Amino acid sequence: MQLTERHRHYWSKNLRITAVLLALWFVVTYVVGYFARDLDFNFFGWPFSFWVAAQGALIVYVLIIWFYASYMGKLDREHGVAEEE
Repeated sequence: MQLTERHRHYWSKNLRITAVLLALWFVVTYVVGYFARDLDFNFFGWPFSFWVAAQGALIVYVLIIWFYASYMGKLDREHGVAEEE
């Protein structure tokens, strides 16, 4: 199958958003988690490091999934490859 310029544009945007969201996932999972233990202050009555590990990361993961699904739905409609509902 020959890829058209439209296909290349679609996959370029798809790969770009995937890379950005994976980078965000990495930062939230490893970087913030690693440095949060050094942050010694209370956040909503709990140590900040506990909150990041128990709540903050999970909230960011759900937001990443929601954003990716909505973005890809919009991109699919723009390029005419959306699933019929």
